Amino acid sequence: MENTKLTLADLRDEVVGIDTRVPLLDGGERTYVYLDNAASTPTFKRVMQCIEDFLPWYSGVHRGTGFKSLLATEVFDRAHEVVGRFVGADMTTNLVIFTKNTTECVNKLANRFGFHKDDVVITTVMEHHSNLLPWRRHATVVHTGVTDDGFLNLDALKDALSRYAGRVKLVAVNGASNITGICSPIHEIAEWAHAAGAKIFIDAAQLAPHRQIDMLDDADPRHIDFLAMSAHKVYAPFGIGALIGPMSFFEQGEPDMVGGGVVDVVTLDDVVWNDSRHKEEAGSPNVVGGVALAEAVSILQQVGLDVIAAHEHHLLEYALRRLKRIPGVQIYGPTNSLDQKVGVIPFNVDGMHHALVAAILSAEGGIGVRNGYFCAQPYVKGLLKVEPGDELGTGCGSGSGNKASTPGMVRASFGCYSNQDDVDAFVEMMERIAKHEYKGNYVQDPVSGAFHPEGYTTSFAKYFSFFDFMPPVTARSYTEAS
Repeated sequence: MENTKLTLADLRDEVVGIDTRVPLLDGGERTYVYLDNAASTPTFKRVMQCIEDFLPWYSGVHRGTGFKSLLATEVFDRAHEVVGRFVGADMTTNLVIFTKNTTECVNKLANRFGFHKDDVVITTVMEHHSNLLPWRRHATVVHTGVTDDGFLNLDALKDALSRYAGRVKLVAVNGASNITGICSPIHEIAEWAHAAGAKIFIDAAQLAPHRQIDMLDDADPRHIDFLAMSAHKVYAPFGIGALIGPMSFFEQGEPDMVGGGVVDVVTLDDVVWNDSRHKEEAGSPNVVGGVALAEAVSILQQVGLDVIAAHEHHLLEYALRRLKRIPGVQIYGPTNSLDQKVGVIPFNVDGMHHALVAAILSAEGGIGVRNGYFCAQPYVKGLLKVEPGDELGTGCGSGSGNKASTPGMVRASFGCYSNQDDVDAFVEMMERIAKHEYKGNYVQDPVSGAFHPEGYTTSFAKYFSFFDFMPPVTARSYTEAS
């Protein structure tokens, strides 16, 4: 690992694959413009170097006695501490649990919370499915709404806390929306939740790469009780998530997953669980993923989340100013209150299917975006003004297997390394698309809803040799049903 201090200007050169060239419909190639950072980010060269430096010392952790195992255990345990400090947790009273991703974090918390039948969880319609579905298995879920421009309706949230006082056990909200990028006032909401006798959980998957997070002191009424994030959204795509919460909470009850590492004593009839630091991470953990996450968040802290936020604000202003000039482009969510928004722009083009726009950007512009519902169907349907009674007729949830007419949006999302050249390339392609000056004839796969240019094929094996020795995959479709 290098000790040289990184600045914002260094970050673009730090991105692995920043100069990768991809094929275009016209037979040429161009340097890839990646605008799908809200889904997953690339990684940094220093994260890769950190992993390479660690791999000779990689070993099983927590139970080995050899030198490599002792060293790996020390590194892995310190990675937990680094992640906890990244979000401002008091690590004398809180712990970090490594999981696969944010989704597993939410499911773990839901499984471990100890809800009773009549307990209430208050969440919002602007949540990712991962912060909607797990609670339904254990409690009564109350969904509060949003304003016309996509902001959380804070009055409705306060009303729900009052209405369900005595029953509400948890408020579960995101820190930043993966659709509109809107940041909710999490500390203010935490204070309301605590006053109502509830705890608060923050889905920080979208917030963590863009803003400084401080869970605050445990005694502060604005304190965040539980928080989750994913490494693959903070420049460490090696498969790990982190759930942060009070040690005292996880000391109670049984772990939701059992097996190796979670026990102190096992007999044929009984079990004594390990302490809270270990009993929530069953089996052999993703040590390399933990090391990568710790290095990635250390890099973000070194550059400064305030610096990253200011850079992102400038990019958003520039991109939105240019996009607004293109006739037929409809942008969802706020376009002026950018201080309360991370680098996400959801949009559509009048008269064009969202999947067609995304396909043209890729095939003719070498630009990677995302389209569909982005795993937040209630929120997106609301922004699109899809009437509740019409939902089954949109191809989403109808069970018909035909998604040709499924509504949705296109989403462009920035990373800390994105620059004005990326925005220019994106806007120039959008101008062509809006004028219908694209070159290909695009056909739609009705099963997936995706479009592809007719008669155009490319060989993945040309770009990655893995395909040379792997057997061919049977035909399948990848859908954006979520």
